[in-house]
Amino acid sequence: MDSIKDKTAIVGVGVVDFSTDIGMSEWDTASQCVLAAIEDAGLKPADIDCLVKNIDDAPDNSYIQKSVGIENLAYASESHWGTSAMINAVTAVASGAVNYAVYYQAAHRASGLEKSYSDYRAARDIREDNLDMIRHDFYDPFGLIGQPSCFALTLRRYIHEFGITSEQLGWIPVVFSEYAARNPEAIFYDRPVSIEDYMKSSFIADPIRAMECAPQVDGAMAIVVSTAEKAKSLRQSLAFIMSVAQGTDIEGQLFSSYNQEVITQLPEMRRMGAELFRVAGITPKDISSAQLDDTFTPLVAMQLESLGFCAP
Repeated sequence: MDSIKDKTAIVGVGVVDFSTDIGMSEWDTASQCVLAAIEDAGLKPADIDCLVKNIDDAPDNSYIQKSVGIENLAYASESHWGTSAMINAVTAVASGAVNYAVYYQAAHRASGLEKSYSDYRAARDIREDNLDMIRHDFYDPFGLIGQPSCFALTLRRYIHEFGITSEQLGWIPVVFSEYAARNPEAIFYDRPVSIEDYMKSSFIADPIRAMECAPQVDGAMAIVVSTAEKAKSLRQSLAFIMSVAQGTDIEGQLFSSYNQEVITQLPEMRRMGAELFRVAGITPKDISSAQLDDTFTPLVAMQLESLGFCAP
């Protein structure tokens, strides 16, 4: 293929309402959102011939196939990285290997309910075992026992390099909460926070405050991808996929890339963005809306820099 630009389109979306105690298994919510996405597209389960997901998220493709009623899967995959799963869906459809692909994600981060019929724990345990040498020898003994404490070192360096104040960082979660407060489907609907709320929030791992950590919620979502040609005859207006890309770094680690030459930058994000814009044939100046990872809100500023929306 010369390019995937505009060869595929999102034709259906399904979302299970987010909650802090959803009261169902991830198999339940994953099945519900997949069915909702298929219905939203005006399709039937029998039309779907591809399922893709992240390996960390439950449940297994075969269980969704059974619960939803998908007769045949021509292609199914599980990827270690979220973007990889989407790349698999887009390329599978664009190449003609499948007709309709569904990407789904179910995650019960708040209630931690049993992940029924999934290989999540097995996959997680394998990954954790591979990291034992680094974590137990170099992280845990020095207090780096979780993602906030690991990212705190990077944030401390970021604050030092650029002379950033806590109040300046605080406007990121404040503005994000304003967006959430406008969404009737959001858990924090009509409950925006103020900069004063942020400054009063406790430290989780100095300099990271509680209000800089993304809240844990339960939920599930799915999207249906088809070719641009097939999308013309479906229910929804066309939403072309201009580009999809992934970036990595040889010294990258989750929230603890201390061996990178500059730990206050995101080279993997820079590489991903460059490829994303190259294939799409656009630049950051053409973008009017961006949805970024706010696991820790200071990451938002680092992502904006790496994607070229602003200088460091």
